[in-house]
Amino acid sequence: MRAIRIMASAMALMAAFPVCAQPAGTQNFDAGWRFTTGDIAGAEQTAFADAGWQAVSLPHDWAIAGPFDEYSPATGSGGFLPTGVAWYRKAFTLPPASTGKRIFVEFDGVMERSGVWINGHHVGHRPNGYASFRYDITPHLNPGGQANILSVRADTSAQPASRWYAGGGIYRHVRLLTLGDTYAEAWSSTVRVDRLDAQSATLSIASSIRNDGKMPIDAMLEAAIEGPDGKVLATFAGKAITLPTGRATPLSVGGTIANPRRWDTGDPALHKAVLHVRGKDGAILYEESVPFGIRDARFEADSGFWLNGRNIKLKGVAIHADGGPFGMAVPLAVYERRLRGLMALGVNAVRTAHHPFSPEFLDLCDRLGLIVMNEAFDMWTVAKNPQDYHLYFTDWSSIDARDFVRRDRNHPSVVIWSIGNEIHDTPYPLVAQSVIQRLKAIFHAEDPTRPVTMALFRPNTTGDYVNGTADLLDVVGQNYRETELAKAKADKPSRKIIGTENSKNRSSWIVVRDNPAYAGMFLWTGVDYLGEADRAGWPAISNPSGLVDRIDGVKPIGWERAGWWADRPMVKLARRVTPVIDTSEMPTMVGIALPQPKGPGALADWSPQDRTPHREKVEAYSNADRVELFLNGKSLGAKPRNADDSAIIWDVDFATGTLRAVAWKDGKRVTEEIMRTAGDPAAIRLVAESPRIGSGFDDVVAVRAQVVDSKGVAVPGVTPLLTARVDGPATLAAFDNGSVTDHTPFAFPSRPAADGKAVAFLRGKGKGRVTITISSPGLTPGKAVMEARP
Repeated sequence: MRAIRIMASAMALMAAFPVCAQPAGTQNFDAGWRFTTGDIAGAEQTAFADAGWQAVSLPHDWAIAGPFDEYSPATGSGGFLPTGVAWYRKAFTLPPASTGKRIFVEFDGVMERSGVWINGHHVGHRPNGYASFRYDITPHLNPGGQANILSVRADTSAQPASRWYAGGGIYRHVRLLTLGDTYAEAWSSTVRVDRLDAQSATLSIASSIRNDGKMPIDAMLEAAIEGPDGKVLATFAGKAITLPTGRATPLSVGGTIANPRRWDTGDPALHKAVLHVRGKDGAILYEESVPFGIRDARFEADSGFWLNGRNIKLKGVAIHADGGPFGMAVPLAVYERRLRGLMALGVNAVRTAHHPFSPEFLDLCDRLGLIVMNEAFDMWTVAKNPQDYHLYFTDWSSIDARDFVRRDRNHPSVVIWSIGNEIHDTPYPLVAQSVIQRLKAIFHAEDPTRPVTMALFRPNTTGDYVNGTADLLDVVGQNYRETELAKAKADKPSRKIIGTENSKNRSSWIVVRDNPAYAGMFLWTGVDYLGEADRAGWPAISNPSGLVDRIDGVKPIGWERAGWWADRPMVKLARRVTPVIDTSEMPTMVGIALPQPKGPGALADWSPQDRTPHREKVEAYSNADRVELFLNGKSLGAKPRNADDSAIIWDVDFATGTLRAVAWKDGKRVTEEIMRTAGDPAAIRLVAESPRIGSGFDDVVAVRAQVVDSKGVAVPGVTPLLTARVDGPATLAAFDNGSVTDHTPFAFPSRPAADGKAVAFLRGKGKGRVTITISSPGLTPGKAVMEARP
């Protein structure tokens, strides 16, 4: 029931505000495309015959359909999934009312090396697959009422080009903008908080307004500020300025609002600025809505991160952008489910590793009250893969950086920019320092309100703390080796510091926990992700380093983290099967060469294969004062929480039955956890995480499948073949088990369970009753019912 309530509130949350800034005249352009793979000669031409191509709607990641191939050019880095050239075409007709308007097409991301044509005319090229971009297609359009053809070529054929799965095609949203001759340049509208106290907030609003008309005009900027409840709090009007033809002119306005409700982690209150550019006669020439938040965020050298006057430790995770079985075309409901699950573990921040994410992802973080470290690049001029972005960095990085910060600077969730991750230029200080200075100047010019960091890698090896590289950063970030960063801070007390990427070892957390100067940390990683499977090699297709698996199931290491980070009382149990060796402070080659003990680590069940009398090491993870353990009703003793945050441990003589942990805080019983010994598999239990399902791209609902015994106890370790059947107005959007080695395509209705589990994702397609049945030979099928609503 709790999962159902979470998803219901999530659906309401998704509808609360528009996604990012939206000019009036914006039209969703996701439907009605045709698609094919292969480099097709003449596919950009208007007369090209595409009737045989596949009909698709966007976002669309063609590569996630597979197949997985051991010899894929993308290698294990790309999850052994396909790469190559893909073409998209869309026919559309503009209404007669569009005559005389300026028409733009805006892409949130095309993977990668994209080219765009309108009616056979090339209008733009973008190498960076994570960049958002807008093209003016007005000069090449046919008159209203006549057909136009928009063609897009996406090219991932040059491989290997990424260290993780990057997808392929037009994997994010596309919009058509119909504007007048007077309009704001892409992402140029910004709302900044110049001064904030308990009584008032002083805002400055600015935009770069272009006049493409034939004559200069006089115009002014007006901003109506709406509060979180949608009511207008104030309207500010600027002075009229002459806009010359053929170029953009900055317009600005400002003012003060009283008693502002602040954006905060516990109260993510969003405001909106409705911008109007008005002509001399008062007519509206351009309109745009810009969501924003009012908050005070800052980093201090001695005390770390502050939000609205509160000192907060950033308890963060780095995550990749893929959505597991959805690849890089991720429905918002999948991101919502994932982020809420991480927040339940105590996570209050995310790092976008290692590139710009989609605009709606940041919009979601705004609405959830989740803090963001927003990252731009994974490499600069030195390659990490032969065909990666280093080939384009010199020519494109300034453009990509400027567009990136402009697009994302109004998001209150973003509190710090990262200009690079483990950059291999740092052994060459002259090169690295010149790049830092150039990028930092761009970020500060476009957004003077936030600091800039980067994820330094082995800075003591490359001398970053002594040659001046680290001190070019507003906040010094370092990956791993937490004690090194603490020493760098002690050596120079004026440094502000943050762990940009960190291990999940307890020793890493203790350094950050006990050092007030440490602003926080970002674990590698929050979620298992596709690709980066090279070290494991085939048949591995994904990296299993997350607190949660690919279908967002919490691992014991995730519950351990909740014991350190979560605010709500919690206790979880696990059996320690194999130890973990902390290699984070070891020399690089020693840490890599030292093998971890083979095995699953810890298992969250009381169902070992060996049911004969033997000893089991039981761990309890809890944020309570003490935990008492019971086996079949008999107390095995209560133990206090350890000061060093290590797990509470009992050596238990195994017996089938019930293992129960009871947590106590301030002398009161606050929560408990129960594990039962499972019998033989008997049935499949289904839990739909929402009673309702919509029909849009983002409207997917997860249905969890669990193999259980005759008493309803989850059976771990089993892998029966599961088959899903959907009846009613819905489709099976994806089906996954989180396995690192399963090669079943995610769209297939049959796949084995992994550790007795799988998750089916459904998308509605109309109105009516939807039933999903998941069956397996010899097991009682599971059923779940939902209501589809358009």
